[in-house]
Amino acid sequence: MATTSDFSIKELSSDIREAIAELKARPEVESVGIVTRAADGIVWVYGLRSCGYNEMIEIDGLSGRKVTAFALNLGEDEIGAVLLGEDASVEAGARARLTGKVLEVPVGPELVGRVVDPLGRPLDGGDAIKAKLTARVERNAPGVLDRKSVEEPMMTGLMAIDTLVPIGRGQRELIIGDRQTGKTAIAVDTMINQARQKSGVVNIYVAIGQKLSKIAALEERLKREGVMSQSIIVATSPADPAAMLYLAPYAATAMGEYFRDNGQHALIIYDDLSKHAVAYRQMSLLLRRPPGREAYPGDVFYIHSRLLERSAKLNDELGGGSLTALPIVETQAGDISAYIPTNVISITDGQIFLETNLFYQGVRPAISVGLSVSRVGGAAQSKAIKAVGGGLKLSLAQFRELASFSQFSTDLDDDTRQTIERGQRLTELLKQPQYSPKSIWEMYCALLAVSSGSFDKVPLEKIKPAEGVLLNQLKTKHKKLVDEINKGAKPTDDQNEQVLKVAKDTAKQYNVDETKGVGEKKD
Repeated sequence: MATTSDFSIKELSSDIREAIAELKARPEVESVGIVTRAADGIVWVYGLRSCGYNEMIEIDGLSGRKVTAFALNLGEDEIGAVLLGEDASVEAGARARLTGKVLEVPVGPELVGRVVDPLGRPLDGGDAIKAKLTARVERNAPGVLDRKSVEEPMMTGLMAIDTLVPIGRGQRELIIGDRQTGKTAIAVDTMINQARQKSGVVNIYVAIGQKLSKIAALEERLKREGVMSQSIIVATSPADPAAMLYLAPYAATAMGEYFRDNGQHALIIYDDLSKHAVAYRQMSLLLRRPPGREAYPGDVFYIHSRLLERSAKLNDELGGGSLTALPIVETQAGDISAYIPTNVISITDGQIFLETNLFYQGVRPAISVGLSVSRVGGAAQSKAIKAVGGGLKLSLAQFRELASFSQFSTDLDDDTRQTIERGQRLTELLKQPQYSPKSIWEMYCALLAVSSGSFDKVPLEKIKPAEGVLLNQLKTKHKKLVDEINKGAKPTDDQNEQVLKVAKDTAKQYNVDETKGVGEKKD
């Protein structure tokens, strides 16, 4: 923080010294100040002794314009504040006044379906948002007694996630990986799945320093998929001041808390917190705060923890609403032990780690089975998925370990060969194209067919076509069975037998026939 040793009136110009002397002679020194320096989005103000942390300050800009800032450094004689607008209209000698308010943003159903900036102003060319309520950008997270254990699934529609690293409503699950490995794709598919499954969850996507073209493409895609009508996009671009990038996730969380506190369910995606930390580092260095590891300030852990702690599942007395967080963090060359990744990993309830090598091998989503974990979601996993996916993670881990050793040997025993072949088929099954989330019954029936051994004779390259035929047969000829499984309860033995019968009949069409050659479909 700034102290008296950082600030010397003698160094200022004569005009500013006169303005400060005049201010000292008036009783307004508690609530009125003089701008002593302004540059790079930061202003230093003499006076304002009653200013509080994060309090809004109104500054007289050029041509009579008012510019808003909020206080971050509280010194004895001088405070450091961050501008929410352009610094070109603020110059030394300008008057600054306390507003007596902490930053607030509009909240409520009026924001749903809109693209807004962190202050709630529309960016989609639509009408001004006339929200009836506002909420503070920062507020305390719910206490332990206000929370309830995570018990409802937040289905992503991605088979690899819902079976291996399930997410529950109220959980915070980190999506982490190198650039261009499909992190945003997972988050967007989760948003799409909420609309397809009619879950009633409100989606909030926070773009922190993303290209405006990318945000526009996302909005268009969400409209095409019918998701935008239950989504809010809070957007900032690289051209925005660091203050806006810093405020974006806090403002979006306040918007999500409205739904949580009113007994509804919301999903918030922070894309991404790496850029958020960089924006905070920029502000902190300009405010002359001492740098620490990788030049980040010492409280960079705290800014993310107080943000993510606000996501919670509330108890029944408070309405039972939830706010689920999917923060995204970008790694450099797969370094999961870097400063910001380890910080956010220790705050969240698990992480989905995406491997670059798997991504380029065509395994998408490129989830690392060994490094991905969900510390909560298993308790909220639907009984149907739990029944068929219970040993899946262990099976895949064993397969990947055996596969790496088997490349050095051609002589494998039958058990090892079967484990590898089953693992290859499971890996192939878990591949899923973007924008195609699956429902519970589709995941259950496909996994049951492969894990039970019904598809063991189906050639590897025919697993996905065989899955499509199986699901189509079940959907057209066994609709009642499909509807029952889709409720999420553990299927009965009779239901499993029906599914396996269709699976075996499907597999016969693709079985290897030595006279026709491997992989040919039988007539």
